[in-house]
Amino acid sequence: MDFHSSPRFSELLRDEQPEECIRSYVQRNLRYDLFFFFFVTDDVKSLRAVVNPDISKIRNIGIMAHIDAGKTTTTERMLYYSGYTRALGDVDDGDTVTDFMAQERERGITIQSAAVTFDWKSYRINLIDTPGHVDFTLEVERALRVLDGAVAVFDASAGVEAQTLTVWRQAEKHHVPCVCFLNKMDKPAANFSIESIRQKLKANPVLLQIPVGSGKSFSGVVDLLTNQKLSWKLGSSGDDGRKFESKPLDQSDEPELLQEVNEARTALIEQVADLDDEFAELLLTDFGDNFDAVPSVRLQEAVRRVTLARKGVPVLCGSSLKNKGVQPLLDAITAYLPAPDERHHDLVRWYKDDLCALAFKVLHDKQRGPLVFLRIYSGTLKPQSAVHNINRNSIERMSRLLVPFADQHVEIPSMTAGNIALTVGLKQTVTGDTIVSSKSSAAAAARRAQNDGGGGKKRGEQASVVLSGVEVPDPVFFCTIEPPTMAKQADLENALSCLQREDPSLKVRVDPDSGQTILCGMGELHIEIIHDRIRREYGIETHLGPLQVAYRETILNEVSTTDTLDRTVGERRHVATVALTVRPMDILSSSGSCEVALREELEAQLSPDLKEAVENGVHSSYLQGPLLGYPLLGVSTLIQSVNIEPGTSAAMVSACVSRCMLKAMKLAGNQVLEPLMSLEVTEPSKTSRVVMTTRC
Repeated sequence: MDFHSSPRFSELLRDEQPEECIRSYVQRNLRYDLFFFFFVTDDVKSLRAVVNPDISKIRNIGIMAHIDAGKTTTTERMLYYSGYTRALGDVDDGDTVTDFMAQERERGITIQSAAVTFDWKSYRINLIDTPGHVDFTLEVERALRVLDGAVAVFDASAGVEAQTLTVWRQAEKHHVPCVCFLNKMDKPAANFSIESIRQKLKANPVLLQIPVGSGKSFSGVVDLLTNQKLSWKLGSSGDDGRKFESKPLDQSDEPELLQEVNEARTALIEQVADLDDEFAELLLTDFGDNFDAVPSVRLQEAVRRVTLARKGVPVLCGSSLKNKGVQPLLDAITAYLPAPDERHHDLVRWYKDDLCALAFKVLHDKQRGPLVFLRIYSGTLKPQSAVHNINRNSIERMSRLLVPFADQHVEIPSMTAGNIALTVGLKQTVTGDTIVSSKSSAAAAARRAQNDGGGGKKRGEQASVVLSGVEVPDPVFFCTIEPPTMAKQADLENALSCLQREDPSLKVRVDPDSGQTILCGMGELHIEIIHDRIRREYGIETHLGPLQVAYRETILNEVSTTDTLDRTVGERRHVATVALTVRPMDILSSSGSCEVALREELEAQLSPDLKEAVENGVHSSYLQGPLLGYPLLGVSTLIQSVNIEPGTSAAMVSACVSRCMLKAMKLAGNQVLEPLMSLEVTEPSKTSRVVMTTRC
């Protein structure tokens, strides 16, 4: 909907001031007037300018942390101070914006990542609040895959915790610049030490603030860049933290604080100079004798360069629950984390101005069908337009385009590069798919890639211009699931299909021997939540069998073997002979994956169809080991030779390869593998003796 193209809007414009006109029009015609409430300022913009701000003013960020570090509470404060919400939500009260699922509000934890969009000053922030529980680590993975920056929230009394390490590794894998926020500074055991960040995360923390007070007396922070003291009211239960005092440090402040700030700012300047050559040159040239004279703007620019280069991590502090320190965190997000055009994606440049987007999340709506979240990397997305899914090689029509606001959505006329959008109508698209404007657009991008020397892949042109998808972890627990009656089996299968599309870490298979449906997940909580959702959202009372560990199998020795399949089907004779070698790999160094390769001479001889048949035969053998039937890990297969008589089908070739694989793996010797867990125990010193002498 465009304001200026509406006759009703033009009529209002003649009688009212522009600001009042927009407010009046929104309130009379749009259901979600809250979305537009904070857009109305003295500098009135058109709807298109508001929905699609300049790309340099966009920040796509995620909030990540260990469970109970305060991610959702921090998000709620951001929404409140930005003007998106009129009241402060509380996790304990179950009224937060981003924790909108019934299970989330009952348990007080985040289960699904939730996207919200809001403005802070002149910037647009697309924020994804992610879960902190290890069972939902996929939600963090797919969020970081499409985000440009992240805020790592720490419990100041606990420092770096177990899941903090996991999400930090995920951010490192995707090269996502981060800002650290030491939360819960009001707790009695809060410690402002950043050594755990340096030691456990192997990061280079850049301290930008000093806390004023500690524990219950924590009242604010000192900005080391500007020497401004930011103070919030202390001990006022009715204070929402929106107003705070900002004043320069002077001699009336405590001498200990002045000395601490002076030492910390000097250390900050020296650290940034070590990490940024441009700032070091400025320092030596103009301010070598007087660090106090270094302009805060130049220091901020240097900190930004250090952050974008991932040489250092800005560290801020506060207490989200006590409404202290969140506004400076928002300023840090806009000041130090990158805009979409500051993150470089090699494949995207080949699309130029054509549409290129990645589907990173799917929700299922009973009325509207699948809702697909897209990160737009180039081009423009519009409703009622046909798009091409490269991964599925299919054309789909997108009926509606929405801006996500947790569980509420606002329809918009278009969305440009750098934004996150929600689409209706993409019925075949799943997590990890690449969406482009047309098949010809993908082909043109592939030609540009090949001409640039980066697209010479053997599987065809399109493979070189497919964005990397989302890495899905293997499940570690499984159990049987049964409907109350066989009449409900079809409904259960439909529910599981929808849930799998939403959550790729959920796996469903049918046991070939018993015919039972097997539910595979990331942990007991994960499977429990799925079970509860089937009951609440689909109205099916299911029964779960006992939870079992998802073991794996591997081989112990290298073995070479040959097998011949000679089978007659009807009047057609199929004959294939396969020779191959299997060998064990280091499970830790190979990440536990299995590999398959063909000798170079053989790869050149086989047609693409036969090559695919051979690979399918190997991969199907990896799914079920010879010992107890668990999937295989750490096995490498080399196909030595394949001899096929004329008339032999590809299916028979796959069957011959699978039979030869089973023979080889039995000869190689087998071993069952069980999951390993890294356990960290934190306890008071007075109880350490009891803990150390207790057996689990």
